[in-house]
Amino acid sequence: MKIAIGNDHAGTAYKHAIVELLNSMNIEVTNYGTDQSESVDYADFVHPVSKDVTAGIADLGIIICGSGNGACMTANKHQKVRAALCWTTEIVKLAKEHNDANVLGIPARYVSLPQALDMVATFINTAFEGGRHQNRIEKIPCV
Repeated sequence: MKIAIGNDHAGTAYKHAIVELLNSMNIEVTNYGTDQSESVDYADFVHPVSKDVTAGIADLGIIICGSGNGACMTANKHQKVRAALCWTTEIVKLAKEHNDANVLGIPARYVSLPQALDMVATFINTAFEGGRHQNRIEKIPCV
Protein backbone atom coordinates (compact mmCIF):
# COMPACT_ATOMS: atom_id res chain seq x y z
CA MET A 1 0.00 0.00 0.00
CA LYS A 2 1.14 3.53 -0.77
CA ILE A 3 -0.17 6.66 0.95
CA ALA A 4 0.45 10.29 0.00
CA ILE A 5 0.40 12.74 2.89
CA GLY A 6 0.25 16.53 2.90
CA ASN A 7 0.00 19.11 5.64
CA ASP A 8 0.31 22.79 6.37
CA HIS A 9 2.08 24.32 9.37
CA ALA A 10 -0.73 23.30 11.76
CA GLY A 11 -0.24 19.63 10.92
CA THR A 12 3.54 19.21 10.94
CA ALA A 13 3.82 17.38 14.28
CA TYR A 14 0.84 15.17 13.42
CA LYS A 15 2.33 14.35 10.03
CA HIS A 16 5.61 13.20 11.59
CA ALA A 17 3.78 10.88 14.01
CA ILE A 18 1.49 9.55 11.27
CA VAL A 19 4.44 8.83 8.96
CA GLU A 20 6.12 6.95 11.81
CA LEU A 21 2.94 4.89 12.33
CA LEU A 22 2.63 4.15 8.61
CA ASN A 23 6.29 3.14 8.36
CA SER A 24 5.79 0.74 11.29
CA MET A 25 2.96 -0.82 9.26
CA ASN A 26 5.27 -1.23 6.22
CA ILE A 27 3.25 1.30 4.24
CA GLU A 28 5.11 3.38 1.68
CA VAL A 29 4.61 7.11 2.25
CA THR A 30 5.09 10.03 -0.09
CA ASN A 31 5.43 13.20 1.97
CA TYR A 32 4.20 16.37 0.28
CA GLY A 33 3.75 18.28 3.52
CA THR A 34 5.79 21.02 5.07
CA ASP A 35 8.22 20.15 7.83
CA GLN A 36 8.15 23.70 9.19
CA SER A 37 5.96 25.55 11.68
CA GLU A 38 5.96 28.81 9.69
CA SER A 39 2.66 29.68 8.01
CA VAL A 40 2.18 28.14 4.55
CA ASP A 41 -0.78 27.65 2.21
CA TYR A 42 -2.44 24.23 2.62
CA ALA A 43 -3.43 24.03 -1.05
CA ASP A 44 0.23 23.81 -2.06
CA PHE A 45 0.51 20.54 -0.13
CA VAL A 46 -2.97 19.11 -0.76
CA HIS A 47 -3.01 19.29 -4.57
CA PRO A 48 -0.03 16.89 -4.95
CA VAL A 49 -1.70 14.37 -2.63
CA SER A 50 -4.93 14.61 -4.61
CA LYS A 51 -3.11 14.23 -7.91
CA ASP A 52 -1.38 11.06 -6.68
CA VAL A 53 -4.69 9.56 -5.53
CA THR A 54 -6.42 10.53 -8.78
CA ALA A 55 -3.63 9.05 -10.90
CA GLY A 56 -3.47 5.85 -8.85
CA ILE A 57 0.10 6.60 -7.77
CA ALA A 58 -1.14 6.46 -4.17
CA ASP A 59 -3.84 4.14 -2.88
CA LEU A 60 -4.98 6.65 -0.27
CA GLY A 61 -4.23 10.17 0.89
CA ILE A 62 -4.04 11.89 4.25
CA ILE A 63 -4.28 15.66 4.53
CA ILE A 64 -3.86 17.71 7.68
CA CYS A 65 -4.50 21.37 8.43
CA GLY A 66 -5.81 23.36 11.38
CA SER A 67 -9.55 22.84 10.89
CA GLY A 68 -9.34 20.34 8.04
CA ASN A 69 -11.88 22.35 6.08
CA GLY A 70 -9.59 24.12 3.64
CA ALA A 71 -7.61 20.97 2.95
CA CYS A 72 -10.76 18.93 2.24
CA MET A 73 -12.31 21.66 0.10
CA THR A 74 -9.12 21.75 -1.97
CA ALA A 75 -8.83 17.97 -2.28
CA ASN A 76 -12.46 17.57 -3.32
CA LYS A 77 -11.91 19.81 -6.34
CA HIS A 78 -10.22 16.77 -7.90
CA GLN A 79 -12.89 14.65 -9.61
CA LYS A 80 -11.75 11.24 -8.36
CA VAL A 81 -11.05 12.36 -4.79
CA ARG A 82 -13.49 11.71 -1.97
CA ALA A 83 -11.90 13.55 0.95
CA ALA A 84 -13.66 13.17 4.28
CA LEU A 85 -13.14 15.60 7.14
CA CYS A 86 -13.17 13.39 10.22
CA TRP A 87 -12.84 13.99 13.94
CA THR A 88 -13.69 10.55 15.38
CA THR A 89 -12.89 6.97 14.43
CA GLU A 90 -16.62 6.33 13.99
CA ILE A 91 -16.83 9.01 11.30
CA VAL A 92 -13.71 7.63 9.61
CA LYS A 93 -15.24 4.15 9.58
CA LEU A 94 -18.48 5.39 8.02
CA ALA A 95 -16.61 7.56 5.51
CA LYS A 96 -14.79 4.45 4.26
CA GLU A 97 -17.69 1.97 4.51
CA HIS A 98 -20.40 4.17 3.01
CA ASN A 99 -18.59 6.87 1.02
CA ASP A 100 -15.46 5.01 -0.14
CA ALA A 101 -13.35 7.92 1.13
CA ASN A 102 -9.90 7.80 -0.42
CA VAL A 103 -8.49 10.84 1.38
CA LEU A 104 -8.67 11.37 5.14
CA GLY A 105 -8.83 14.99 6.31
CA ILE A 106 -7.60 15.55 9.86
CA PRO A 107 -8.29 18.80 11.78
CA ALA A 108 -5.07 19.05 13.82
CA ARG A 109 -6.38 21.79 16.09
CA TYR A 110 -9.49 19.81 17.05
CA VAL A 111 -8.34 16.23 17.62
CA SER A 112 -5.59 14.93 19.87
CA LEU A 113 -2.59 13.18 18.40
CA PRO A 114 -3.67 9.78 19.81
CA GLN A 115 -7.12 10.32 18.23
CA ALA A 116 -5.50 11.18 14.90
CA LEU A 117 -3.37 8.04 14.98
CA ASP A 118 -6.44 5.91 15.77
CA MET A 119 -8.26 7.60 12.90
CA VAL A 120 -5.44 6.76 10.49
CA ALA A 121 -5.43 3.10 11.59
CA THR A 122 -9.21 2.95 11.13
CA PHE A 123 -8.92 4.58 7.69
CA ILE A 124 -6.41 1.98 6.54
CA ASN A 125 -8.19 -1.02 8.04
CA THR A 126 -11.77 -0.26 6.96
CA ALA A 127 -13.13 -1.41 3.59
CA PHE A 128 -15.85 0.07 1.40
CA GLU A 129 -19.10 -1.91 1.76
CA GLY A 130 -20.18 -1.38 -1.84
CA GLY A 131 -23.71 -2.57 -2.55
CA ARG A 132 -26.29 0.18 -2.20
CA HIS A 133 -23.51 2.67 -1.45
CA GLN A 134 -21.86 2.18 -4.86
CA ASN A 135 -24.77 3.82 -6.68
CA ARG A 136 -24.43 6.87 -4.41
CA ILE A 137 -20.69 7.09 -4.99
CA GLU A 138 -21.27 7.10 -8.74
CA LYS A 139 -23.51 10.19 -8.37
CA ILE A 140 -20.83 12.32 -6.65
CA PRO A 141 -18.79 13.61 -9.63
CA CYS A 142 -20.07 16.58 -11.63
CA VAL A 143 -19.35 15.40 -15.16
